[in-house]
Amino acid sequence: MPFFGQYVCGIALDCSFDGQPLDHLTPEPMKYLKLSSYSKNTKITFAICGFASCMAAGVAYFGGYIAPVFAAMLVLSVIAYRVHVRRLTIKTTELQHANTVHIATVEALATAIDARDQIGSGHVRRTQIYSVGLGKTLNLSDAELDALNTAALLHDIGKLAVPDHILSKTGRLTDAEFDKTKIHSTVGASILETIDFGFPVADTVRSHHEHWDGSGYPQGLKGYEIPLTARILSIADAYDTMRSARPYRDAIPRDDARRELLNGAGRQFDEKLVHTFLKHLTAFEHEIDAAGVGYSSVDMPLAATSAKHRYIDQIKQANKEVFKLFELSREFAGATKIDETLNLFSSKIKEFIPFTTCSVFLVDDTGKFADAVHVVGENADKLSLRRIRVGEGATGFALLKRELVKNVNPDLDFSVLPIEFSDEYLSMATVPLVASGELIGAISVYSKELSYFEDEHIRLLETVSKIAADAIARSKNHDEATTNALTDNMTGLPNARSLEMQFEREVARAERAGGTFQVLMLDLDGFKGVNDNFGHKAGDRMLLEIGQVILGQLREYDFLARYGGDEFVALISDANSAEVADLCDRIERAVRSFELVMEDGRTASVGVSPGAAAYNCDGASFDAMITAADKAMYERKSSRKLLTDGVRMIESPDLPMSDLIEAEELFSMGAYSSAENLIVELDDSHVVQSTLLH
Repeated sequence: MPFFGQYVCGIALDCSFDGQPLDHLTPEPMKYLKLSSYSKNTKITFAICGFASCMAAGVAYFGGYIAPVFAAMLVLSVIAYRVHVRRLTIKTTELQHANTVHIATVEALATAIDARDQIGSGHVRRTQIYSVGLGKTLNLSDAELDALNTAALLHDIGKLAVPDHILSKTGRLTDAEFDKTKIHSTVGASILETIDFGFPVADTVRSHHEHWDGSGYPQGLKGYEIPLTARILSIADAYDTMRSARPYRDAIPRDDARRELLNGAGRQFDEKLVHTFLKHLTAFEHEIDAAGVGYSSVDMPLAATSAKHRYIDQIKQANKEVFKLFELSREFAGATKIDETLNLFSSKIKEFIPFTTCSVFLVDDTGKFADAVHVVGENADKLSLRRIRVGEGATGFALLKRELVKNVNPDLDFSVLPIEFSDEYLSMATVPLVASGELIGAISVYSKELSYFEDEHIRLLETVSKIAADAIARSKNHDEATTNALTDNMTGLPNARSLEMQFEREVARAERAGGTFQVLMLDLDGFKGVNDNFGHKAGDRMLLEIGQVILGQLREYDFLARYGGDEFVALISDANSAEVADLCDRIERAVRSFELVMEDGRTASVGVSPGAAAYNCDGASFDAMITAADKAMYERKSSRKLLTDGVRMIESPDLPMSDLIEAEELFSMGAYSSAENLIVELDDSHVVQSTLLH
């Protein structure tokens, strides 16, 4: 009787509240009656009959006075039920709202993770629609559809373990980098295994890069060994990835993406699933467009992106910046020449900061001045090679204080120059370049368009400048080391090693242009006498000065090196024998006419013996050409030896060398028919001193 009464009341209450089933509110026998399977009218009929029967039985058993008790029970049951339903409705609404917030939070985080991979905000949602849509066409269970929906949302969560510079790389990945990306499916599954979804989300994520033929990862599963949900997700993810733009390529057109899926059917993808997917693709795409995540409405540039999804672009921009700085560090590491480093520096600054003109200053050895060694942009020709004093102008102030100077009047820099364009520029910023605590220079950017540089511009300018400063310092040291390795310390001229390198360049040029060149060997006459009579310091000065004398007789594009000892070698391009002979005469006269004045007023002079060899006529290799030129030089020297009768060897260090060389010339021209009054000093084949005695 009590169960029956409650059952009848339950029917009545169930009918009075829009036919909502009360199975969860009734005692144990209620679950066998399947109240929810009846229609509302049937329930009403049961309720009326049951309640009437209950009252009739009660009246018959207890008498008429029991009727009010039944009425009171009915009223109390209705009130209790209304209170319970209201509370249940509130709790259900709260749970639904919490679930909605939870899903939205997960979607936002998943989208943010994809943004690290430079993927647009629509990728996750489109992959969900493709996956769940394909699952529904295959009549998958609710649990499998839930697994697809959640796995599509979180399939790339494991990319948190992949470095940003790999995800953002614009070029082809190396084998090692590609192997690193493969861990994302395993890491993602490991993260999701800690959550009890109640359906196979982790397995779907782990296997969505497995291939039908067993060539995929991470486990190398094959065919039906791969979970069905993973095979579905694999197709959906691959298709949307092809249709979306990536850092390393543009978006692939629809027909090409369809063709790629067909090409991969039976190898990468389940062939039956591919055909089913393509059969319903148009319907899926209509659903995607209706959701507002179509390919034409998503993956837009930053300026066109709604504020709602601007965070996605900000994440993408941040990761692009990380990758660019990583690439910048790598490129700077490979730049060894200062010009190459400065060109790279200014080009990278241009990618981050909109400037009209950019100047890079390097501090000189004194630390008091800085030279504009690299200028790009407008008015570069006017601003190149200008010199400023440290502390002068905005750039000089930044150098002096080693502090950033931003958004000041460019006239502070330009007012000290004899140029008239300072009013055209609106703003400037200067960042000092400091490497290992040492000030090496500054970079200044000027703009005609911006009235001020934004904080983001300044931040990037400082960041890039810190990386560049170390690279510039390394390049300067490298250039100095290279210069020292190729320069003769005594004369400042190129050394023998540099000569060989230049010889190879001349050979390449001659072969390319079908031309020739001459090697000119120059050996000083009387140099030993300078060392013996005036000391080795005087001899060093003589080598330095004679090098400049010879250099003064050459053309700008000719090459002169100190070969060793008192020998110089010149490379003469595009000159015939007559021109070389004339050059030799001019060099001899210039050297003979030079006098080195000592501190005590005495003077020293030397002579020079030249010898020339022509490329491809007297030799083709460096050693052959040097030998031929050396031989020609000694032949010329020998023809001028004074070997007449009566010549005797003496040492006369106090006589002026100009008189000795003049006597040698007069004798060689036949001005003296006898050697009676001529004294000559010889050192092997060199004429060291000669003079006339009166």
